[in-house]
Amino acid sequence: MITHHFSSGLYAKECVFPKGSQIVQHKHNYDHLSILAKGKVLVVTDDEETEVVAPACLNIKANKHHGVLALEDCIWYCIHATDETDPNKVDQVLIKE
Repeated sequence: MITHHFSSGLYAKECVFPKGSQIVQHKHNYDHLSILAKGKVLVVTDDEETEVVAPACLNIKANKHHGVLALEDCIWYCIHATDETDPNKVDQVLIKE
């Protein structure tokens, strides 16, 4: 389940997903924060795989493919600076690949 949160130039995508689910690898033109609020995940980037346990805040580097595999039921937030407020367009604005 995805919930969109917008506030004065900031966007947070809240993703609630069960154990075994995967967030597809993608990248952005800029660094951004991701917050694991609940659960345990494996974060997969171009260079490494890192197990992360909530609560945790991660800095996802620009131009790095990254994805997430849920090792437990999770709540994950991606935080971006953007003025886009249309949930149907925000991924097109933010995701490079």
